[in-house]
Amino acid sequence: MASKQNEKKLNSWLKFSSTRNFYPLADKMIPWFMGLAIVLTLIGLYMTFFVVPPDYQQGNSYRIMYIHVPAAWMSMLIYLLMALYAGIYFVLNVKLADMMAGGLAITGAIFTVIALWTGSMWGKPTWGTWWVWDARLTSELLLLFLYLGYISLRAAIDDPNRAAKASGLLALVGVVNVPIIYFSVTWWNTLHQGASITTNKTSMATEMFITLLVMVFAFWMYTIAIVLMRVRNEIIERERDTSWLVEELGKEK
Repeated sequence: MASKQNEKKLNSWLKFSSTRNFYPLADKMIPWFMGLAIVLTLIGLYMTFFVVPPDYQQGNSYRIMYIHVPAAWMSMLIYLLMALYAGIYFVLNVKLADMMAGGLAITGAIFTVIALWTGSMWGKPTWGTWWVWDARLTSELLLLFLYLGYISLRAAIDDPNRAAKASGLLALVGVVNVPIIYFSVTWWNTLHQGASITTNKTSMATEMFITLLVMVFAFWMYTIAIVLMRVRNEIIERERDTSWLVEELGKEK
Protein backbone atom coordinates (compact mmCIF):
# COMPACT_ATOMS: atom_id res chain seq x y z
CA MET A 1 0.00 0.00 0.00
CA ALA A 2 2.78 2.39 0.99
CA SER A 3 4.73 1.59 -2.18
CA LYS A 4 1.70 2.45 -4.33
CA GLN A 5 1.28 5.77 -2.53
CA ASN A 6 4.97 6.57 -3.00
CA GLU A 7 4.67 5.67 -6.68
CA LYS A 8 1.70 8.01 -7.06
CA LYS A 9 3.65 10.84 -5.40
CA LEU A 10 6.63 10.21 -7.69
CA ASN A 11 4.45 10.19 -10.78
CA SER A 12 2.79 13.44 -9.68
CA TRP A 13 6.23 15.08 -9.49
CA LEU A 14 7.51 13.50 -12.70
CA LYS A 15 4.62 14.90 -14.70
CA PHE A 16 6.18 18.35 -14.32
CA SER A 17 9.23 17.16 -16.24
CA SER A 18 7.01 17.58 -19.28
CA THR A 19 7.21 21.04 -20.85
CA ARG A 20 3.44 20.96 -21.33
CA ASN A 21 2.81 20.62 -17.59
CA PHE A 22 5.74 22.78 -16.50
CA TYR A 23 4.81 25.82 -18.59
CA PRO A 24 1.56 26.78 -16.78
CA LEU A 25 3.12 25.92 -13.40
CA ALA A 26 6.03 28.29 -14.06
CA ASP A 27 3.58 31.01 -15.06
CA LYS A 28 1.90 30.75 -11.64
CA MET A 29 5.13 30.55 -9.64
CA ILE A 30 7.05 33.48 -11.19
CA PRO A 31 5.08 36.35 -9.54
CA TRP A 32 5.37 34.76 -6.08
CA PHE A 33 9.11 34.20 -6.23
CA MET A 34 9.79 37.61 -7.78
CA GLY A 35 7.64 39.27 -5.13
CA LEU A 36 9.56 37.47 -2.37
CA ALA A 37 12.86 38.48 -4.01
CA ILE A 38 11.88 42.16 -4.01
CA VAL A 39 10.60 42.15 -0.41
CA LEU A 40 13.61 40.24 0.96
CA THR A 41 16.06 42.44 -0.96
CA LEU A 42 14.50 45.60 0.48
CA ILE A 43 14.58 44.13 4.00
CA GLY A 44 18.15 42.94 3.54
CA LEU A 45 19.37 46.31 2.25
CA TYR A 46 17.64 48.14 5.10
CA MET A 47 19.33 45.84 7.63
CA THR A 48 22.66 46.24 5.82
CA PHE A 49 22.70 50.03 6.04
CA PHE A 50 20.64 50.78 9.16
CA VAL A 51 20.66 47.77 11.51
CA VAL A 52 24.09 46.10 11.55
CA PRO A 53 26.82 48.15 13.25
CA PRO A 54 30.12 49.19 11.60
CA ASP A 55 32.98 46.71 11.88
CA TYR A 56 35.53 47.59 14.56
CA GLN A 57 38.41 47.20 12.07
CA GLN A 58 36.96 47.90 8.60
CA GLY A 59 34.32 50.46 9.53
CA ASN A 60 31.50 50.73 6.98
CA SER A 61 33.45 49.31 4.03
CA TYR A 62 32.68 45.77 5.17
CA ARG A 63 28.95 46.27 4.41
CA ILE A 64 29.62 45.22 0.82
CA MET A 65 29.96 41.74 2.32
CA TYR A 66 26.16 41.43 2.31
CA ILE A 67 26.23 41.52 -1.48
CA HIS A 68 29.60 39.87 -2.06
CA VAL A 69 29.19 36.77 0.09
CA PRO A 70 25.66 35.79 -1.07
CA ALA A 71 26.69 36.39 -4.70
CA ALA A 72 29.78 34.19 -4.26
CA TRP A 73 27.72 31.44 -2.63
CA MET A 74 25.12 31.63 -5.38
CA SER A 75 27.78 31.48 -8.11
CA MET A 76 28.94 28.11 -6.75
CA LEU A 77 25.53 26.66 -5.86
CA ILE A 78 24.04 27.57 -9.24
CA TYR A 79 26.94 25.89 -11.03
CA LEU A 80 26.37 22.69 -9.04
CA LEU A 81 22.67 22.81 -9.86
CA MET A 82 23.41 23.51 -13.53
CA ALA A 83 25.74 20.51 -13.67
CA LEU A 84 23.09 18.36 -11.96
CA TYR A 85 20.51 19.24 -14.60
CA ALA A 86 23.10 18.61 -17.32
CA GLY A 87 23.73 15.16 -15.81
CA ILE A 88 19.99 14.44 -15.72
CA TYR A 89 19.79 15.28 -19.41
CA PHE A 90 22.71 12.97 -20.16
CA VAL A 91 21.17 10.04 -18.27
CA LEU A 92 17.43 10.47 -18.81
CA ASN A 93 17.34 12.70 -21.91
CA VAL A 94 14.80 15.01 -20.26
CA LYS A 95 14.48 18.09 -22.45
CA LEU A 96 13.32 20.29 -19.58
CA ALA A 97 16.49 19.46 -17.62
CA ASP A 98 18.61 20.93 -20.42
CA MET A 99 16.42 24.03 -20.48
CA MET A 100 16.87 24.45 -16.73
CA ALA A 101 20.64 24.12 -17.06
CA GLY A 102 20.68 26.74 -19.81
CA GLY A 103 18.50 29.11 -17.78
CA LEU A 104 20.71 28.76 -14.70
CA ALA A 105 23.95 29.47 -16.59
CA ILE A 106 23.26 33.14 -17.31
CA THR A 107 22.20 33.88 -13.73
CA GLY A 108 25.22 32.01 -12.39
CA ALA A 109 27.52 34.05 -14.61
CA ILE A 110 25.91 37.29 -13.41
CA PHE A 111 26.38 36.34 -9.76
CA THR A 112 30.01 35.42 -10.47
CA VAL A 113 30.63 38.85 -12.01
CA ILE A 114 28.97 40.49 -8.98
CA ALA A 115 31.13 38.41 -6.61
CA LEU A 116 34.34 39.37 -8.44
CA TRP A 117 33.37 43.03 -8.75
CA THR A 118 32.29 43.48 -5.13
CA GLY A 119 35.30 41.44 -4.00
CA SER A 120 37.59 43.88 -5.78
CA MET A 121 35.78 46.83 -4.22
CA TRP A 122 36.13 45.25 -0.79
CA GLY A 123 39.74 44.30 -1.42
CA LYS A 124 40.90 47.83 -2.26
CA PRO A 125 40.44 49.31 1.26
CA THR A 126 41.27 45.99 2.96
CA TRP A 127 44.30 44.79 0.97
CA GLY A 128 45.29 48.07 -0.69
CA THR A 129 44.75 46.69 -4.21
CA TRP A 130 41.85 45.91 -6.53
CA TRP A 131 43.10 42.45 -7.48
CA VAL A 132 45.60 39.82 -6.44
CA TRP A 133 46.12 36.39 -7.96
CA ASP A 134 44.83 34.84 -4.77
CA ALA A 135 43.75 31.17 -4.95
CA ARG A 136 40.10 31.94 -4.25
CA LEU A 137 39.91 34.94 -6.58
CA THR A 138 41.64 33.04 -9.38
CA SER A 139 39.41 29.98 -9.05
CA GLU A 140 36.32 32.23 -8.94
CA LEU A 141 37.52 33.90 -12.15
CA LEU A 142 37.91 30.44 -13.68
CA LEU A 143 34.29 29.76 -12.68
CA LEU A 144 33.23 32.78 -14.73
CA PHE A 145 35.13 31.42 -17.75
CA LEU A 146 33.36 28.06 -17.29
CA TYR A 147 29.99 29.79 -17.29
CA LEU A 148 30.87 31.82 -20.36
CA GLY A 149 32.23 28.73 -22.11
CA TYR A 150 29.01 26.84 -21.37
CA ILE A 151 26.82 29.69 -22.64
CA SER A 152 28.94 30.19 -25.77
CA LEU A 153 28.98 26.48 -26.59
CA ARG A 154 25.18 26.26 -26.36
CA ALA A 155 24.85 29.29 -28.64
CA ALA A 156 27.44 28.07 -31.19
CA ILE A 157 25.73 24.73 -31.99
CA ASP A 158 22.47 24.89 -33.94
CA ASP A 159 21.19 21.42 -33.07
CA PRO A 160 19.65 21.60 -29.54
CA ASN A 161 20.52 17.98 -28.71
CA ARG A 162 24.18 18.32 -29.70
CA ALA A 163 24.40 21.70 -27.96
CA ALA A 164 22.96 20.21 -24.77
CA LYS A 165 25.43 17.31 -24.74
CA ALA A 166 28.51 19.36 -25.58
CA SER A 167 27.78 22.14 -23.07
CA GLY A 168 26.60 19.59 -20.50
CA LEU A 169 29.91 17.77 -20.71
CA LEU A 170 31.75 21.03 -20.06
CA ALA A 171 29.48 21.73 -17.06
CA LEU A 172 30.16 18.29 -15.56
CA VAL A 173 33.93 18.57 -16.03
CA GLY A 174 33.95 22.04 -14.53
CA VAL A 175 32.33 20.86 -11.28
CA VAL A 176 35.82 20.06 -9.97
CA ASN A 177 36.45 23.81 -9.69
CA VAL A 178 33.67 24.38 -7.11
CA PRO A 179 35.34 22.55 -4.18
CA ILE A 180 38.61 24.24 -5.15
CA ILE A 181 36.94 27.65 -4.68
CA TYR A 182 35.36 26.65 -1.38
CA PHE A 183 38.41 25.00 0.20
CA SER A 184 41.06 27.28 -1.33
CA VAL A 185 41.49 29.27 1.89
CA THR A 186 42.11 26.02 3.76
CA TRP A 187 44.37 24.32 1.23
CA TRP A 188 46.59 27.31 0.44
CA ASN A 189 47.98 30.34 2.22
CA THR A 190 45.86 33.15 0.76
CA LEU A 191 44.97 36.76 1.53
CA HIS A 192 41.29 35.86 1.49
CA GLN A 193 39.82 35.40 4.95
CA GLY A 194 38.54 32.00 6.08
CA ALA A 195 34.90 31.06 6.48
CA SER A 196 32.99 32.91 9.20
CA ILE A 197 30.17 30.37 8.96
CA THR A 198 30.64 26.59 9.17
CA THR A 199 28.24 23.68 9.56
CA ASN A 200 28.38 23.77 13.36
CA LYS A 201 29.08 27.39 14.32
CA THR A 202 29.40 31.01 13.23
CA SER A 203 31.75 33.72 14.45
CA MET A 204 29.36 36.47 13.29
CA ALA A 205 27.10 38.57 15.50
CA THR A 206 23.42 37.57 15.38
CA GLU A 207 22.20 40.64 13.49
CA MET A 208 24.99 40.25 10.93
CA PHE A 209 24.19 36.57 10.44
CA ILE A 210 20.45 37.26 10.00
CA THR A 211 21.15 40.05 7.50
CA LEU A 212 23.38 37.75 5.49
CA LEU A 213 20.72 35.01 5.46
CA VAL A 214 18.05 37.47 4.33
CA MET A 215 20.20 38.50 1.35
CA VAL A 216 20.98 34.87 0.51
CA PHE A 217 17.27 34.01 0.44
CA ALA A 218 16.57 37.15 -1.62
CA PHE A 219 19.12 36.02 -4.21
CA TRP A 220 17.64 32.52 -4.22
CA MET A 221 14.11 33.82 -4.82
CA TYR A 222 15.40 36.03 -7.63
CA THR A 223 17.25 33.08 -9.17
CA ILE A 224 14.18 30.86 -9.14
CA ALA A 225 11.97 33.57 -10.65
CA ILE A 226 14.36 34.60 -13.41
CA VAL A 227 15.27 31.02 -14.36
CA LEU A 228 11.57 30.12 -14.62
CA MET A 229 11.14 33.12 -16.92
CA ARG A 230 14.03 32.01 -19.14
CA VAL A 231 12.84 28.40 -19.31
CA ARG A 232 9.33 29.57 -20.10
CA ASN A 233 10.66 31.70 -22.97
CA GLU A 234 12.74 28.79 -24.28
CA ILE A 235 9.69 26.54 -24.24
CA ILE A 236 7.88 29.14 -26.34
CA GLU A 237 10.84 29.29 -28.74
CA ARG A 238 11.23 25.53 -29.14
CA GLU A 239 7.58 24.49 -29.15
CA ARG A 240 5.82 27.50 -30.61
CA ASP A 241 4.14 25.36 -33.29
CA THR A 242 2.64 22.78 -30.92
CA SER A 243 -1.12 22.84 -30.41
CA TRP A 244 -0.96 22.84 -26.58
CA LEU A 245 1.31 25.90 -26.52
CA VAL A 246 -0.85 27.79 -29.02
CA GLU A 247 -3.78 27.06 -26.70
CA GLU A 248 -1.86 28.25 -23.62
CA LEU A 249 -0.73 31.44 -25.32
CA GLY A 250 -4.32 32.06 -26.37
CA LYS A 251 -5.42 31.89 -22.74
CA GLU A 252 -2.83 34.50 -21.76
CA LYS A 253 -4.14 37.11 -24.19
